[in-house]
Amino acid sequence: MCGVTSSATSVRIRKRPEERREEILSNAAAIALDEGLERITLRAVADRLGVRPGLITHYFPAAEDLVVEAFARAAVLEREQFFPTEGTPMQRLANFVGHIERGESLALARLWLNARHLSRFSPALDTVLQEQDLLDRARLIEIIEAGIASGDFADVDAEVACIRIFIAVDGGGSYVNSAVELDHPAHRHVVADVAEWALGIEAGRLRALIDGGNT
Repeated sequence: MCGVTSSATSVRIRKRPEERREEILSNAAAIALDEGLERITLRAVADRLGVRPGLITHYFPAAEDLVVEAFARAAVLEREQFFPTEGTPMQRLANFVGHIERGESLALARLWLNARHLSRFSPALDTVLQEQDLLDRARLIEIIEAGIASGDFADVDAEVACIRIFIAVDGGGSYVNSAVELDHPAHRHVVADVAEWALGIEAGRLRALIDGGNT
């Protein structure tokens, strides 16, 4: 009587192209936030996914394409945390400023500083950086305009106020890689101070809302 030998056959599940592309982008964005845009390589992403670099190349033939899209993905995801759509204009502004003051935006600040430097050498990255910057401004301007309409903010030029606030954000963010901890209140509260000034908010009102935790 002949013995019958059965062998288990391993089956590799093939992901749909859109699923695989999303997976690649998500991991590349994570590398961008954790380690910097320079660390995004086809091999680095492949190692995270446990696949061959050739698979990454199939979706992103050039590493620069992956870097550019990873930056955009990270910026979009972080924007949703910065600018919630619920709450009063004052609460939404307090959430934005509080997010920065609590250090929850450090990874994003490093990413933007990194991207602004690399964009000097990459027109494609510069284009996407400008697009994302405009989207951030549009979101903040929307909050400012809503606050003007509700009477929370003074009748100011929303675009001018937005620019002033982001200058404060970027100015503080330029120290993000400092080895020395910058804990002076003037540094930690600069965005709130500038926002109150730019929007005609009573001094200390925004600060009280942030410190009260009702953001």
